[in-house]
Amino acid sequence: MKFLTVSALFCFATVQATLQVVPGATWTASNGRHVQAHGAGITQVDGVYYMIGEDKTEGTAFHNINCYRSTNLVEWTYVGALLSRQSSGDLGPNRVVERPKVIYNSNTRQYVMYLHIDSSNYGEAKVGVATSSSVCGSYSYRGSFRPLGFESRDIGLFKDDDGSAYLLTEDRPNGLRIVALSADYLSVTRNVYLWNRNIESPAIWKTGGVYFMLGSQLTGWNSNDNLYSYATSLSGPWSEWQRFADQGSNTYNSQTSFILPLGNTAIYMGDRWDPNNLMRSTYIWLPLERSGNTIRLTNRVNWVPQVSSGTWVVGPTETNREGEAGTLSNGARSVSCSNCSGGSAAGWIGGPDRGALTLTGISSQATTRTTLRIRYLNGDSTQRFAQVTVNGETQTVAFLPTDNGNSPGGASVHVNLRAGSDNTITITTTDGSYGPDIDRVFVPVT
Repeated sequence: MKFLTVSALFCFATVQATLQVVPGATWTASNGRHVQAHGAGITQVDGVYYMIGEDKTEGTAFHNINCYRSTNLVEWTYVGALLSRQSSGDLGPNRVVERPKVIYNSNTRQYVMYLHIDSSNYGEAKVGVATSSSVCGSYSYRGSFRPLGFESRDIGLFKDDDGSAYLLTEDRPNGLRIVALSADYLSVTRNVYLWNRNIESPAIWKTGGVYFMLGSQLTGWNSNDNLYSYATSLSGPWSEWQRFADQGSNTYNSQTSFILPLGNTAIYMGDRWDPNNLMRSTYIWLPLERSGNTIRLTNRVNWVPQVSSGTWVVGPTETNREGEAGTLSNGARSVSCSNCSGGSAAGWIGGPDRGALTLTGISSQATTRTTLRIRYLNGDSTQRFAQVTVNGETQTVAFLPTDNGNSPGGASVHVNLRAGSDNTITITTTDGSYGPDIDRVFVPVT
């Protein structure tokens, strides 16, 4: 079966940057912190992508709905919180506020946000609505309700080509619903379709006149083999549900959040939840490929979105350097790590002595902006931070906690490399705190 994807020849085309999406890695935003936009959706305005999602810094209870912006889908600027915890009510302490999705109403000139609103025991099962005159501005919360009187938990939104909009809602006693929104998008009007099956975290991708509904089976915070159904009309008939990722992969340990169209293809946006420490949950973004009425997701270490052409290419060829084999100074030293490459890592990075790892003679075939992948260990329950300097340019990079500190995790860092073999990378801290132990650094060469 042949799937629609990027021409192999395009992979060898000259590009100005090879900025990579690294699924499952720590993604550091402009504020120097891991991106906190879980259960997210993306709204594009004038060539800018706005990602709006849940801040899980404090766990399950509502904290903030955050907004980030990007022009390339890789480097994210933190804009701010659109809704924040209030003293009482739906947005008060110990409340559940999840899966924010935003669409624009061209008639009212308002951005409309829908959210899953609930009590801490998930007994209320409502949707909330908020509006703003700008996509990443302050939102006014307008209240909550049960759509058509039915329970609503995980939700999605879909705006069709004709401007009509729909709430995708998981109604636990009855199944997954598509519900039409009113002309101003602030309320619901009628049931469009009901699957007599419990599917949550719904998202729709429309392409070539076909609607693909993707969603997750019900396994709590634990991942499962997510499914899809397709139709040529929202009112059906819809196909039987089937997998779109490898059987038994649990959708590469993720749960559907949103499907972002990219040219003639799309990006699957999923959450890799850590139920024991939600703030360290990461994002699984992968190209979604289509052949007729079949869609498929393939796991990838990294890949490159080409926003300007609406395509994507495979990740560049990389070399890697062992952390413990670099120059270790100011108290940094090799430490034992049974799950690291070579059984060791560069430890004691930072601290009061400002321990440092320096890697010299790093090669690149092009002068380009690209993405480094850092394999590291962090045995804390909170983020660690380090200053990563590449060719004299320094940035703060976040490193999420890793699996009990035993198995290395990944962090992505976006840097400028020079053509040749004189690139230098230094990792340290300057505030007296300790950074992560560094297992390996992966560097694109092509």
